[in-house]
Amino acid sequence: MNRNNFWRNLVRYHTLLLMLLPGVLFFILVAYIPMAGIVLAFKKYNYNDGIFGSPWNGFDNFKFFLQSGDAWDVTRNTVLYNIAFIIVNNLLPIIMAILLFEVAKKWFRKVIQTMMFLPYFLSWVVVGAIAYNLFNYDFGLVNGLLRGVGMEPIDIYNTPAYWPTILVIVSAWKAVGYGSIMYLAAITGIDTEMYEAAEIDGANVFQRIWKITIPNLLPTVIILVLLAVGNVFRGDFGLFYNMVGNNGLLFESTNVIDTFVFRALTLTSDIGMSSAAGFYQSILGFVTILAANYAVRKYDKDRALF
Repeated sequence: MNRNNFWRNLVRYHTLLLMLLPGVLFFILVAYIPMAGIVLAFKKYNYNDGIFGSPWNGFDNFKFFLQSGDAWDVTRNTVLYNIAFIIVNNLLPIIMAILLFEVAKKWFRKVIQTMMFLPYFLSWVVVGAIAYNLFNYDFGLVNGLLRGVGMEPIDIYNTPAYWPTILVIVSAWKAVGYGSIMYLAAITGIDTEMYEAAEIDGANVFQRIWKITIPNLLPTVIILVLLAVGNVFRGDFGLFYNMVGNNGLLFESTNVIDTFVFRALTLTSDIGMSSAAGFYQSILGFVTILAANYAVRKYDKDRALF
């Protein structure tokens, strides 16, 4: 009976299943098949024997990574940056979405949305070039303005302390437009009768936001934060690499697991150690999303991912 239902549903929903097929194939080819390469983390790779023919070396790659002195630094940087990104890149879009929703003039709302959304389409290569022309010591705009008012220029590209703030600001500048559109869509889905009833009862705009908008946004916020928490050990490679490049003076405050793996692979060609670092990153991310989802389920199981 179940088998008959399966084939009946297959025929009935064949159009929807065909629409789903490209996405399924994409994840199989890009996400699942390459997982076989995880064995590199436990092998002493050489090009002659290939991935599966290279000799096993147990946990030596992990020992080298953990004892190199970089494991703690890149893990700490990755986690702290992502926590900052989660807070800032959710808080600012919520604020902007609420402000846009309360703006009466539709044309003004559209103009602001377009201006905020534009940075999202810029590649990190372009953003890195813009940052270089802003912060360069000799001809950057920031130091040009400082010299113009008689102040000493700032050597930003040789001072690691400036970069946590710069990277958080740049990430927010690029992400706030896209995030605000998602939250604005969630706000427009709230029943307008609730706002009308609150207004009749004498609630001002701040009370409507606090009592209606924010509680109804909470499920969307939880889902987006949970998805972001799953990537708390996965840095934005495009951001960190294109903003910093191979400037070793800034690695102390900008090197994350993703850039560490890339530089280890390109500079030392140590494929085993790079694979071990990537596997270490994936395990931490997997454990984190399970822990976060468990915490949400304990609080309200209807708002958990699974």
